[in-house]
Amino acid sequence: MKQEKHSFTTKRALASALKETMKHKPFNKITVSELIQQCHVNRKTFYYHFDDIYHLLKWLFEQEAIEILRQFNLIMEYEEAITFMIHYIDINEEMLNCAYDSIGHTALKNFFYDDFYAIVVSIIEHEENMTHQHLTLDYKDFLTRFYTEGIVATWVDLIKNKEKRQTKQFAHYLSMTIKHSLLGVLSANKIDLPNYFFPPDD
Repeated sequence: MKQEKHSFTTKRALASALKETMKHKPFNKITVSELIQQCHVNRKTFYYHFDDIYHLLKWLFEQEAIEILRQFNLIMEYEEAITFMIHYIDINEEMLNCAYDSIGHTALKNFFYDDFYAIVVSIIEHEENMTHQHLTLDYKDFLTRFYTEGIVATWVDLIKNKEKRQTKQFAHYLSMTIKHSLLGVLSANKIDLPNYFFPPDD
């Protein structure tokens, strides 16, 4: 336990150094050498925890945003979760713009894709259980990718669209769209969509 705590402290120190450095330097110009110098650790320690600086950046995002997002009841608190993500962009705008400008829209989307995919899976599975309508694996994968692509693209676009972030209706519109479109799919008459659902349990 003590070793795990020390390891986490080291990772947090490296992440904080990266975040601070990104305020005044392009992400793709930051080196491992300057981060370990700031944290007073050696290169071996850095590579023990992270494959490279990209891996460190992903870990930083996961700790500060994704892990907190998972703590929301994402079935009942869509709008609150979306509002949190908007607030996270607002208070970390400098860092996120640095990442966006250095690695680009597509690469930044890829940073978040797997984490959001897992979150969307949990939402769909919960709604399946609530409606007693269970999708085939192929259709569930399609639906998960569809929602994940939309959410991640929207999230990354918000980094460069401050005006949209400040629109009061935005979080409401997005949460309503996700929730009600998903419920619409799951409550669809199985006569109309016979190949997309598993047969009901006897």
